[in-house]
Amino acid sequence: MLQFFSEEVEKIRASTRNRGIAMSDKIALLVTTKHKGVFFGYGQPGGQETIRLERARMCVYWSKDMRGVLGLASQGPSRTCRVGPEVPAITLRDVTAIVECTPVAEEQWRKSLWAE
Repeated sequence: MLQFFSEEVEKIRASTRNRGIAMSDKIALLVTTKHKGVFFGYGQPGGQETIRLERARMCVYWSKDMRGVLGLASQGPSRTCRVGPEVPAITLRDVTAIVECTPVAEEQWRKSLWAE
């Protein structure tokens, strides 16, 4: 059982390495831009005006139950939000905020959400 688990972990690590993702040095982030973009992805927080996010998604619309943009970082998008599909990576310019996401929010962002 332990060997199976070890093999599966190595497969995941290899897969993320092949996609340019070193999960150990990247964390779940919510990033906003001067152009009113709201994005989720994995990156390294800092004071830069440009940031690269991997496994990135864009929130096109967030509902009232989020109670503002920080709700997306604390609880993640709900069923009534509109979140676009994941892309391998994106470089964002004119960054206005970089917010670390909670584990609960990260889990919600990983789901495919698009309100009908």
